[in-house]
Amino acid sequence: MKEITSVQNSYIKNLLKLQEKARERKKQGLFLIEGKREISLAVAALYEFDTILYLEDFISENEVLHLFNSNVNRIKISKDIYQKLAYRDSTEGIIAVTKSKNFSLQNIIFENKNPLILVAEGIEKPGNIGAILRTADAAKVDAVFIANPKSDLYNSNIIRSSIGCIFTNQIAVATSEEMIVFLKEKNINIFTTTLQNSNEYHKENYTKSAAIVVGTEATGVSEIWRENNIQNINIPMQGKIDSMNVSVAAAIVIFEAKRQREFK
Repeated sequence: MKEITSVQNSYIKNLLKLQEKARERKKQGLFLIEGKREISLAVAALYEFDTILYLEDFISENEVLHLFNSNVNRIKISKDIYQKLAYRDSTEGIIAVTKSKNFSLQNIIFENKNPLILVAEGIEKPGNIGAILRTADAAKVDAVFIANPKSDLYNSNIIRSSIGCIFTNQIAVATSEEMIVFLKEKNINIFTTTLQNSNEYHKENYTKSAAIVVGTEATGVSEIWRENNIQNINIPMQGKIDSMNVSVAAAIVIFEAKRQREFK
C-alpha cells in the first residue's frame, strides 16, 4: 500500500486533469468515481478499477477491501488531496480511478423481445442527463441512447446527479443518424416528443418495441427524428408555458409506456 500526502504529487496532478477535462478522460481511458454507493454500483456493473484512493479519517483499508478485490492498487491520501479531488461537499473518503467503457451501439443487447428505449438528443446540462438516467433506472428501461451528446458521460456532475445510475443502465452514445439506422434495423417504433403535428402521448400504443425520443427544452429534437418516426407525441400543457424540463417529460412518457405494458 502506498501513501501520498502532497497535492503537488505528479500522480495527483494527473487525477485533477481527469476530473476537470473530458479530453484527458478520453485520452487516458480513465475517470473518477466518488462515494461508496456510486462505486458499489460500478462494481456490480463489472467496471475495472485502476486505483483506489482513500482518506483513513473516514474509511479504513479493511472497508476498502470489502468493496474491492485485494489486488486492486490502493493509495492512502491526505485530507488536502481528498478535498482537492472530491467533487461534492459530503465526505465519504473514497475515490476510485476507473477504466472507461465503450458506449457503442454494437454493445447493446436486448433481453426483452419488445424493448423500451429512452433516447435523449443533444442534452447539454449534465444535471439533466443525470436525471434522465435516474428516470431510466426507475422505469427499468432496456436501454438509454444519448444522441449527439454535449457532455462527456463520465463528467463528475453526471455521475453525481445520476446517483450512480450511469452504471445501472445499458447506454449507447452515437449520432442521431446512427441511432435511427439501428432502431429501424431492429424494427423498433420511434415516438418523438414535439409540438409539431403531434398526438397526445397517452393516446399512443407503446406495448410493442418502442423508442421514446426527447430533446432540449430550447430547440427540441432535430428534424431527422421527426422525419423517421412512427408518431410525434406531445404532453398537453394546462398552464401558461409550453414546455417542461426534459427529464420530467421523459419520465411522464416512459411511465405511461410502462403502465400500458403492465396492463396490456
